[in-house]
Amino acid sequence: MRELLAARGIQVTKSLGQNFLHDANQLRRIVTAAELTKPDKVLEIGPGLGPLTELLLENAGAVLAIETDARLVEFLRERFLNPQSAIRNPQFELLHADALDYLKHEPRDWNDWKLVANLPYSVASPILVELALLPRRPERMVVTLQLEVARRLMAKAGDEDYGVLTLLVQLDYEPLDWFKIPAGCFFPAPDVDSACVVLIRRHTPLLPEDRHADFVKIVKRAFSERRKMMLKLLKQDWPAEKLEAAFVALKISPQERAEKLRLEQFVSLATLLTSRR
Repeated sequence: MRELLAARGIQVTKSLGQNFLHDANQLRRIVTAAELTKPDKVLEIGPGLGPLTELLLENAGAVLAIETDARLVEFLRERFLNPQSAIRNPQFELLHADALDYLKHEPRDWNDWKLVANLPYSVASPILVELALLPRRPERMVVTLQLEVARRLMAKAGDEDYGVLTLLVQLDYEPLDWFKIPAGCFFPAPDVDSACVVLIRRHTPLLPEDRHADFVKIVKRAFSERRKMMLKLLKQDWPAEKLEAAFVALKISPQERAEKLRLEQFVSLATLLTSRR
């Protein structure tokens, strides 16, 4: 990988969160975790030089890769789309775009897709939230990211890492599994530990789509100042009388802080606060 980059005069851009996973064993573990079959359609964000892309094309059907770095896009086109290439695949689609902007401004039905990606660390969290909150979200997300972010995705109420990211993703996804990936498996080696997380879309939604926005509003406000009681914080957006009645009905202490409330309690709170009664 170092030689490929050097041969093309490509220097890694830290601002893009570029740390390329090259370890073959870890790449195979990611593909195994995705449980791919030939009919599967896969979204890959940040393909880099394409080592994971190649495995995805071998194990799935269509692969859509989104890459923001023009230098890497050129390399990927030559590798996978050149008629002379031995691994050219007509099921491969490559977009030169900022993935987060694309997801926000290009509505698409991802319902029968899987996200399998080594996400750029600089945008991993917002990309996951954007996909998780879409009405037609992917059925499975298998992503490599910072260990710190992985812990937030896997966290439970009361954990130190439990917070906004946890709740916004877990509203519609169940964390299934995760495994750590050593820094030496990347080039250049990142300064932080990494992990791959497997998230499965819930079969039964916890909230109807039309209440998602209110759930997000409640969660973000409740965690806006972690040391403050969430009832006091929520009064900035909701009538005190309605809030207090909801807290009584759900047996939530008025002194409770957001990090102590389970996902199910936030769901129930959103349901009560958005009801018309």
